[in-house]
Amino acid sequence: MLKTILASVREYKRPTFVTIFFAGIEALFEIVIPFWMSYLIDRGIQAGNLAEVWRYGLLLLLFAGLQMFSGVMAAYKGSEASAGFSGNLRHDMFARVQDYSFANIDKFSTASIVTRLTTDITYIRNAYNMLIRMAVRSPLMMIFAIIAAFSINREVSMVFVVVMPVLAVALGLIIYFSFPIFNDIFANYDHLNNVVQEDIRGIRVVKSFNRQAHEIGKFNAVSAIIRRLYFKAEAIISLNGPIMQLCMYACMMLISWFGAHAIVASGNNAAQGLTTGELTALFTYAMQILMGMMMISFVFVMILIALSPCRRVAEILTEESTITSPEGGVRTVRDGEVCFEHVYFNYRDAQDQDVLSDINLTFPSGSTIGILGATGASKSSLVQLIPRLYDVASGRVTVGGVDVRDYDIEALREEVAMVLQKNELFGGSIRDNLRWGNPDASDADIAHVCELACADEFIAQMPDGYDTHIEQGGSNVSGGQKQRLCIARALLKRPKILILDDSTSAVDTRTDAKIQAGLREYIPETTKIIIAQRVSSLAHADQIVVMDEGRVVATGDHETLLAHCDIYRDVYESQQKGGMEE
Repeated sequence: MLKTILASVREYKRPTFVTIFFAGIEALFEIVIPFWMSYLIDRGIQAGNLAEVWRYGLLLLLFAGLQMFSGVMAAYKGSEASAGFSGNLRHDMFARVQDYSFANIDKFSTASIVTRLTTDITYIRNAYNMLIRMAVRSPLMMIFAIIAAFSINREVSMVFVVVMPVLAVALGLIIYFSFPIFNDIFANYDHLNNVVQEDIRGIRVVKSFNRQAHEIGKFNAVSAIIRRLYFKAEAIISLNGPIMQLCMYACMMLISWFGAHAIVASGNNAAQGLTTGELTALFTYAMQILMGMMMISFVFVMILIALSPCRRVAEILTEESTITSPEGGVRTVRDGEVCFEHVYFNYRDAQDQDVLSDINLTFPSGSTIGILGATGASKSSLVQLIPRLYDVASGRVTVGGVDVRDYDIEALREEVAMVLQKNELFGGSIRDNLRWGNPDASDADIAHVCELACADEFIAQMPDGYDTHIEQGGSNVSGGQKQRLCIARALLKRPKILILDDSTSAVDTRTDAKIQAGLREYIPETTKIIIAQRVSSLAHADQIVVMDEGRVVATGDHETLLAHCDIYRDVYESQQKGGMEE
């Protein structure tokens, strides 16, 4: 896990090592200063030697300045290293998610991925910054302080040998009891983000049904769980301070007691026992040792909190896409012919029930194919196999006579354009959104496809025309306008296969007919696969596929299906009665 996470340090290794170097220098000077302070007291102040006071005083000022410089540099470089590392880690995670198949996306919820890219990365960054600074400085300071203390007086310094194991056991128990709580906290963060995203995306529905109080209640319930878990974890971790204070004051009292006895016994003669300056140094070293222990405990707590985010981030980075390009994959798609040969498909594994069962279909290149079926008939699942958004469980799907699994994925998807049921528009202008289909498209090309998709009508009425800003998700355009913009975007690709997955459901039948006519005129050689609930949208198709519960029930043209397919005829007659004539 750590190897996976730390691979994102990359170009920030140098700032990391510079931080460690300056943290070590800072710790060294922190130990040297009390040592020279004891000389200042014993050889200068108590001896009444002003020259020695100036000498040691100036040295102490120099050491303090160097310590401050080292501390500033460690903080500066540590911030650079941790910020750069977290930036790389976030980039690596996002790039990894972009390579995921739909099956991988299904495994991680959207809210969970967002949490890992934001909250989890923040915890990891803070832990890394603490690790490269305090995890170096504090142990070094402790080690140097213990060595210095024992070099001054071994008997008095034995106090540390007694106190430190007590403190270590206490810190170990704190970590042991708080670690599982943080795992629960981050799992609930996923749930909280899911509630927030769902509510914000559906805010219009929430308001129209007057369910604000219900949604606030859902949010508060999850938030209360996180608050309760954090309170429990923080209550355990907060014991760190009192335990540290107890040990610190115990050390001070014991050092004062034993040190005073040593000074009295020696008559302030360094050769016989302990001097006043050395006792002062011991007090300082005691503070440094205990503060070092405290900082180490803080580092452990930060690492403890970051362990769960590290595990969750590593899951994203190590997740292998279920769909990858074969080495030396085919890069040329001959034409838009599509064949399904004994295709079975399920979303998870072989033990799950098949979503598609024994599908055998052929769509000639350049033909118009209609697919009709009730909700849940697996129409969308069928067409998502064509550009390898999912892979078949068994059988095969071919495009242009080649198994889709033998194509280079980018080459295959360049020749397949999909307008999904829940297509997205992105923040930016209308022109920017349309150029997703073709980054090099001219303004004339954009205007032409918008005319074919019947989008030019409403674009012309907008104050900024094609430069009109689209909000995230297309929230400032209607459902029908969004669908028409998505169709225009797909047409700009001039693909060999165009898939419209119920993508004219929000437009009226007259506009639908104009769009269908435009498709036949603009891309006559493209295989057009149209999923629709309205028979009028499919009646002109060369071949219509009727599906039910993941199986093909019948195929044929409009007249043949009216005569021989009960499902098709029932749908047609019910729509005729409902006033949905062509």
